[in-house]
Amino acid sequence: MDIQRLICDRPRTIEVSGIRRVFELGAKLKDPINLSIGQPDFAVPEPMKRVAIEAIEQGRNGYSLTQGIPELRERVKRELTNDLGWSFGSKADPVALITSGTSGALLLAFLCLMGPGEEIIIPDPYFVMYPHLASLCGGKAVRCDTYPDFRMTAARVEPLITERTKAVLCNSPGNPTGVVATREECRDLLDLCRRKGVLLISDEIYDGFTFEDGLTDVAVGDTGVGKCPSPARFAGASEDVLVVRGFGKTYGVTGWRMGYVAGPGELITEMAKIQQYTFVCAPSMAQWGCLAALDCDISGHVRDYEARRDMVVSMLGCVTNLSVPAGAFYAFPEVPAGLGCSATELCDRAIERNVLTIPGGIFSERDTHFRLSFATRPDKLEQGLSVLAELLSG
Repeated sequence: MDIQRLICDRPRTIEVSGIRRVFELGAKLKDPINLSIGQPDFAVPEPMKRVAIEAIEQGRNGYSLTQGIPELRERVKRELTNDLGWSFGSKADPVALITSGTSGALLLAFLCLMGPGEEIIIPDPYFVMYPHLASLCGGKAVRCDTYPDFRMTAARVEPLITERTKAVLCNSPGNPTGVVATREECRDLLDLCRRKGVLLISDEIYDGFTFEDGLTDVAVGDTGVGKCPSPARFAGASEDVLVVRGFGKTYGVTGWRMGYVAGPGELITEMAKIQQYTFVCAPSMAQWGCLAALDCDISGHVRDYEARRDMVVSMLGCVTNLSVPAGAFYAFPEVPAGLGCSATELCDRAIERNVLTIPGGIFSERDTHFRLSFATRPDKLEQGLSVLAELLSG
C-alpha cells in the first residue's frame, strides 16, 4: 500500500523539531553537559506529590469534567482574582479552563481562532510550537522581528496587523530569550489590540520564574509584592486578553501535562467544546496534585536560578552580545560575526566539546544566536559556560 499517497498535507507543513536533532546527537555522548533542555532540575514539591498519590489510591483515576475538576478551577479563579483583579461568576465574566499543558491550551485557542488564510502575529524569536500551530489550522504565523533586544513592542507589531489578523501572541518571560516585557510594553500592546479589534494572547508559562530585575507589577491587594508584568493586569483586560499559564515549568511537573487558560467566556466555551473531542480532559490525578501547587513556595528555586543567570551573564556577557534574561531559565547569546559561522555550526562545535545547546535557527528566521538553559547543576553549568566562552572568543 502506498501510505504516502494517503497522508494529507497537514503533517507535511510541519518540520521535525531541530531540538530532536540535538537530543539525538547528545544521546551519543558520555555524560554530556546538557544546556539544551527546557525543564526544571528541582524536585516536585512534596505536597503536590502527596495529593497526587492520594488521588490515585482513592480511585480518582477516571475522566474529570472537560473543564477540569471544580476544586482546581475554583482555586485557579481565586489565584487570578488575587493576582490580576479578575472577577468570576456572572455571565459576562471571564471563564477558566484546565488544559493538558499550556501547549494544549494554545492548540485549542488556535483551533478556535484561526481558519484558512487567517493570521496570528508571533514574536521572532519564538517558542518552536507557535508557527506550526498556525499551519495546522491552515493559517499563517506572521513573525514580528524583535531583534536585537527581543522586545515585542506595539510599534513593531502595528505594521503587521491586517484585516486577516485574528490575534497577537506575546510570551513573557520569553522562550528562548528570557526577556521580560515591561509594564509599559504590556499596556501599549493591549491598547493596540483593542484599537485594532484583535485578541491578545499572553503566554505566561514562566510567570513564576521572574527575577527581581523583571518584577515591576504588584498583585491586587498586595503591598509591594513584585509580580511579572502582564497585559492582563490592566482594567477590563479579561474582555480582551487570553491568559495562558501552567504548572509544569513552575513546579517541576512538565510530564504531568497541566496548564490552564482564562479569558473571554465566549472563547473559552468554544475551546472547551474542542477539548471535549480531542484531549477529553487534563490528566485527572495530576489535576488533584496541582490543587496543592498554588500554595507551594518556589521562591528559593527562583533565587537559585537567578544566581545561575548571573553566572551566565558574568561568563558570556564579556565575550558576546547578550540580552540579560529577567525570567524563565534561558539565555540567547549572539554568535559574534567575527567567528564567521552560524549558530548551528557553533552548536556543533560545542557538541564536539560535550556541551549541548540549541541553535537559534530553530526558534527564528535567523541563525545568529543560540539558546542555552541554565536549569542544570551549577557545577555543570560553569563547565559548559567555560567551553562556550572559549568558543565565542574564537
